Order: sequence, then C-alpha cells, then structure tokens
Amino acid sequence: MAGATPLIINEKSQEAIIQFQRQCYQMLNQQWNIREQMRYRDLLYIREGDLSQEQWRAKLSNRYGDPTKFQNIVVPVVMPQVEAAVTYQSSVFLTGVPLFGFVAPPSEADTAVQYNAIMEENSIRGGWVEQLMMFFRDTFKYNLGAIEVAWDREVTQAIETDLTFQAGKQGKPKEVIWEGNCVRRWDLYNTFWDTRVAPTEIYKKGEFAGKTELFSRMALKKFINELPDKMVSNVTKAFESGMGTQGGSGTGGIESYYIPQINPQAILNLDPKRTIDWMSWAGLLEKSQPIQYKNLYEVTTLYARILPNDFDLRVPSPNTPQVWKFIIVNHQVLIYAERQTNAHGYIPVLFGQANTDGLMYQTKSLADNAAPFQSVASALVNSAMSARRRAISDRTLFDPSRVSEAHINSDNPSAKIPVRPAAYGKPVSEAVYAFPFRDDQSAVAFQELPTILSMADTANGQNKARQGQFVKGNKTMHEFDTVMGNANGRDQMTSMLFEAQIFTPMKEILKINIMQYQAGVSIYSPSQDQTVEIDPIALRKSKARFKVTDGLTPTDKVIGGDEWSVAIQTIGSSPAIGSGYNIAPMFSYLMKTRNVELKPFEKTPQQVAYEQAMGQWQNMAAQVTELAKSATMKIEGVTMDSLQKMVSSLIPPQPKPQDFGFDPQTTNPAAGKQEGAASQQPGGANGQA
Repeated sequence: MAGATPLIINEKSQEAIIQFQRQCYQMLNQQWNIREQMRYRDLLYIREGDLSQEQWRAKLSNRYGDPTKFQNIVVPVVMPQVEAAVTYQSSVFLTGVPLFGFVAPPSEADTAVQYNAIMEENSIRGGWVEQLMMFFRDTFKYNLGAIEVAWDREVTQAIETDLTFQAGKQGKPKEVIWEGNCVRRWDLYNTFWDTRVAPTEIYKKGEFAGKTELFSRMALKKFINELPDKMVSNVTKAFESGMGTQGGSGTGGIESYYIPQINPQAILNLDPKRTIDWMSWAGLLEKSQPIQYKNLYEVTTLYARILPNDFDLRVPSPNTPQVWKFIIVNHQVLIYAERQTNAHGYIPVLFGQANTDGLMYQTKSLADNAAPFQSVASALVNSAMSARRRAISDRTLFDPSRVSEAHINSDNPSAKIPVRPAAYGKPVSEAVYAFPFRDDQSAVAFQELPTILSMADTANGQNKARQGQFVKGNKTMHEFDTVMGNANGRDQMTSMLFEAQIFTPMKEILKINIMQYQAGVSIYSPSQDQTVEIDPIALRKSKARFKVTDGLTPTDKVIGGDEWSVAIQTIGSSPAIGSGYNIAPMFSYLMKTRNVELKPFEKTPQQVAYEQAMGQWQNMAAQVTELAKSATMKIEGVTMDSLQKMVSSLIPPQPKPQDFGFDPQTTNPAAGKQEGAASQQPGGANGQA
C-alpha cells in the first residue's frame, strides 16, 4: 500500500466499483464450477473420495471398535507424486539465503549487500518459503496457482528504553510501521480472475484478479485501522453490513467465502460461518452500541486494470489504463481505493501452471495424470479385499423351515446354531448349503499392481527413488547418478517453466519495489552476521547494473563463480600473472557474492604502504648488520660500542605509521593484530644490530 495513491471517491463511483466486482466474480463462476473441480482433485490427494455404503459401514465399525471389517483401500499414487514434485521445486528455489540474491559489478558490490539484506529480512518476516510451497502444491494439484507480490505496510512493535516505564525494569513497546515486499499465496477456492487471457499472462494482460477472505470482528477492526487513508465515512456501514443481506451475495452463493468439505474427520469445525455468535453470547447486542457489529465479515481485495473515466473517477489521465486496488466488505461496502503507482505497472498477482501446452485451462495437472492409475490400482487391491470379506461371510442357501434366519446370520463366529423341529432326524446338510469359495484372482491382482504403479510413474516422469523409496539393484554409484539425473529431466523442465512464468516477473517486481519505496533503515542480516545500513539513493542509482538470482540461476551462474575461483588460484600461483592484478579486492568481491563480507578485514592503502616500507627497512637493517659483523672479524681494535654507532649511522630512521597516515589504534582488530606483530619485528632487528 505504501507509495500508492489512495483516494476518497463519491457514492456513484463506489456503486459502480461494487457492481464491477460482482461481475468479475460471475464471469469466472458462470463458465464452469471451478470449486467442484478443485475439490475433486483434493479428494484424490487425501484419498477421501470413496463414499460407498460398504466403505462407510466398515469405517464406522472400525471406529467403534470392530477391527474385523475390511475397509476399501485407496492406493496412494496422487499424493506421493505431488509431494515429490513439490520437494524438488522447493529444493531448487527455496533453499538459498536469501531466496533471491542480488549480484553486481565490483564497483556496486556494497549496494548488492544492501539489496541482499533487504530481501533476506523481507522473506523471513513474510514467511515466503511457506507461501511458495503452498503455491507449488496448488500448481501440481490443479495445474494452477496464484501468488501476490506487493509492497505492503504493517504496524509492528519495537522495544525502546524508557526509565519512566516500569521504573526501567522492562522495555517499553513502541508502535512502528514496517514496510517491505510481501509474498502471499492465494486460496484458489476464493480467488477470481480474468479467464479471457492465459493464466501466466494475467499480471500484464488481464483486467482483474481478486480474492475473498474471512475476517472476525477484531481482525477487521485491526485491518481497517492499519489502512492508510481509508474511506472513514464507510467504516461504520462496513461493520454493520451482514453477509447475504444485499446484492444476492447470500451464504452459499458464488460470491460467498467457500470452504470445501474435504476431510470428513477434520478435528475442527469445517465451516467457521456456523460458529457461535459471540456478540449475542456475551450480551453485547442488548447494550446500546454506537456500531452494531456482526460476527464475521467477508473482505474482498480486487486488483483491476481500468479506465478511471468509466467509473467517473476524477484523477489525472482518466482515459489511460491504470491499475487500481479496491477493498470491499461483504461485497457491499467499499472501504479503500488506491491507484497502484508501482513503476512495474503490473497487476501484482502472478498465476503459474506446472504444465503448459497452449490449451490454457484444459491442460491436465500432475494429479490428473496420476488419478486413473490410482483408481485402477485401488480397484485391484479392493478386489482382494472383497475376496477377504466373502471368505469371512460367504453366501449360503438355507431352509428357513429348518434353520432360523437370526441364528444363521449371527456375527458370533463360535455361536451354536440350533435347528427347528422340522429338521429333527434328517441330515443337516439338506437344510444348509454353502457356496464353494475359490480365490484365484487376488494373487494375480497383486502381481499386476506394480505394473499399474510404474505406468503412473512413467506418465509423470518419476521413479520410486525420487519418492524416497528403496529400490533394489546392483547399479554402481555412477550408474545410479546417471539414472537419477535423467529422471530429473521433467522436473528441470518444470523449473524452467516456473522461472519464466513466476520467478522472472517476481524478481523484477521485488527489485523495482525496493528501488521505488525502500526507506533508509538499519537491517540486521543473519547470513552476513552484521547490521547493514540501507542507503535509498545508492539503491536507485544501481538499477541498470543489477541481476537477481534464484535457485535455478544462482549467483555462481550469473557471475561465473567457478571461473572466478580458478582464476584466483591461477593468479596466486603465477607471480607473472599476479603482478598485473589486485588479488585482494578480487577475492573480496568473490566472497561478497557469497554473502561473506571481508571488508572489515581489508587493509587500507596507507597500511599497505607502511608495511612495505617497514619490510624494506628490516631487510636493509639485516644486511648492514651482517656486513658490520663480517668487518669486525677483519678489523682489530673495534669495540662493540663503536660498532653499534657505525651501524646506526648507516641504517636510515625506522618508518613510523604516522608518516603514512596510518593509525594502528583506529584500524580493524585483524589489521591491528598484524600491525602489532610487524611493529615488534623492527625492534628485534634493531636490537640485534
């Protein structure tokens, strides 16, 4: 929100915006039931799609203590393959520190440190890893995922020392405004977007993308209080608006917040909209309240590329397409409107697809490809389960005039079955006949099962080893690595797709937001183990010189890290080549690209000049001393005092740090230790002389 332009608009324009939001919702939901499509894939993922009467009876029997009933088995195929794909992409993109690193030429290396510190602090505070993991999982389940990348502000707390607060025994909390890049995964069940363009192009070609969230009274109160320049006149109306009172947005409609019924044994209430009305329970409704609050609120955030003139918005360039952000409560009350003045000009919501073949929304997801094999594999296993059930309770013919139906249907395996008087004196075999049971297919079913599972792996380009399963074999390490490298080919192609669809525009948005909105602050970087001072002017000056990296294009690839390392080794081992380069700054730059700051340990030019002069003086003193010793042996009558006076007259004065503008007292600790050692050596040489 920071850096944008919030406005107060008239009621006619507000109503037009609300109607626009409703039409956007209907455009998506009137084309197909996307919520039910995603729910079907989620049921496959958690293996809860079997709603047959036989399965539910067996499940209830097991739950209430009867372990003899066999449940139907859903063979896990979809979930392991989805998780294996998520694991690979997470290892590629989400293991770096920071997640997106900045590299720059040597002249801008210090500014790159600032960028990296900002990116690291934003990613930790915003929990980017969790959000991106959920995004990856969405793309593999639905072949569609949405993630918001926006510059936002939050009210947070800082601790300051105030002796008047608790007598100085405790720190005093102080509200501060934090600003930075936020990355949020959007719940597709409650997301709507412009379906007229390809999902991966919505951020630059689409006209709208929005989401709906569920807020409690306190959460909405806090949310509105932190909004800059909200429409104050609409706040009371927003709090008093109820869900489903206007505009046909009743509970259960296409505009209503939707929670899919996926897990029938969830440990919490599946529908928070059916919870207790706390306002009524606490008796607050009976009191005179200035605002008649409701229990829950649906809050819609809508990004739209519009012509302001269409909504009668009095802003500059009303006939030029502009990106706006609207926040609407219960689909009825507009409480916030701002023009997005970001330099990138995008709708800050990126949609990604793990598989793309030009068919847009018709392309199957990884879960779709695995679903038929999960069904066939489950059918094979359950055929064996049916055989087990029949073996336990086989079908039988009996004469009800001779045997009681209640006795023959008893569940007690050791129950005694009496016969009726009509069977007295006659063979019991004539009253009861059990069908012969033969199970010839269970073994065949389990033999065919590995073939079906291997087909699923083939369809999605996976294998058992990638899913963490042990695979027997006699391959050497080199052969195994070759096989696994080829098995990762499909995953690498998916990584390239994510790089093009998501991470390239994401890195551009992150970089431009930092350059445009970042203020001068001090940020502690855990990876660099130092506090970095942020200079906004330096950040903006370095725009054209920076590249942003990630797991697919790491720093080593961008700067040629391997070549740099070999070059430094070659230069260090060859005096002829090394004489043409400054090796120390080169090494510091290479280490800085790896978030290792060596600048505090670098020697200043004055210190280098002083140490060189000191080295020359030591060599000269040693040479003069040796010459004097050899001359003493040849000249008789020379005393030690006269020899020392002669040597002192030949050796020039010892260099002093002050002569070179170098002060050992103010240098860094490492350099100070080096200077201390160097200062002792000349004294020793002089004493020896």
